[in-house]
Amino acid sequence: MKGKKDMAITAALVKELRERTGSGMMECKKALVESNGDIDAAIETMRKSGLAKADKKSDRVTAEGVIAIETSADNKRAVMIEINSETDFVAKADDFINFVSAVSQKVLAEQPADLEALLALPLDDAGESIETVRQALVAKIGENILVRRFELVSSDEGVVGSYRHGDRIGTMVSITGGDMALAKDLSMHVAASRPQAVSADDLPAELLEKERDIVATQARDSGKPEAIIEKMVEGRMKKFVNEISMMGQPFVKDPDVTIEKLVKQANASVNSISFFEVGEGIEKKVDNFAEEVMAQAKGN
Repeated sequence: MKGKKDMAITAALVKELRERTGSGMMECKKALVESNGDIDAAIETMRKSGLAKADKKSDRVTAEGVIAIETSADNKRAVMIEINSETDFVAKADDFINFVSAVSQKVLAEQPADLEALLALPLDDAGESIETVRQALVAKIGENILVRRFELVSSDEGVVGSYRHGDRIGTMVSITGGDMALAKDLSMHVAASRPQAVSADDLPAELLEKERDIVATQARDSGKPEAIIEKMVEGRMKKFVNEISMMGQPFVKDPDVTIEKLVKQANASVNSISFFEVGEGIEKKVDNFAEEVMAQAKGN
């Protein structure tokens, strides 16, 4: 019986299944044999198998990947998204890049409220959700893939500028007034100087209190009078705030001008800044190459 089933599985049928699923030849042939040549049944079987494979890979660390940015035609809306993979090799593969592009475009168009809503959005003409397509891609590529985070930014009275440094760093800046040249310059500045907030008023109170405590302790250790210590603390805190808030920083393209002065000269104001870096905050797995080779050798 097995021989008869194999005979029914033509090269053309295998080719069609490969084109429809993107899977390997042997996997396609096996699925067709099991479904007795029914290509739709084979696809359903492969999808179920793929979901199981994707689930098994869900705990793998995804510290590589891509930062993508999509901007509306009028430059008033933009989305920045991070999608991760296990290796840099997969992050450069066409299937992965195409998935990232399709997801970022869909998010800009639909503006989902959160990650759960994003994953439920239909991604293709067949109506399959982003999550379903992601799972299928995991099964096809053989690595865990994670849609990690996204941020939507808009400016009704201005524009949104953006900048990508390669595929690993992305920034967005929303401004009121000014123009795209200014917004792009500010986005580049954010990538280079990495401010933690737009202005001193936006910095977390806990951060400032912690730094003031450190600075005050250092100042008191100097043994100087209390009046001098207070001035030392205020001076050091002012320097600290200017270093980490955007408005106090020197403009990366002209260090003689602060961002605050640059923005005022353009009769503009900064609404928000966004910064993403691939794998930020993810603890990477450190592989021992020799142990990996030995494990594979023993497995064979």
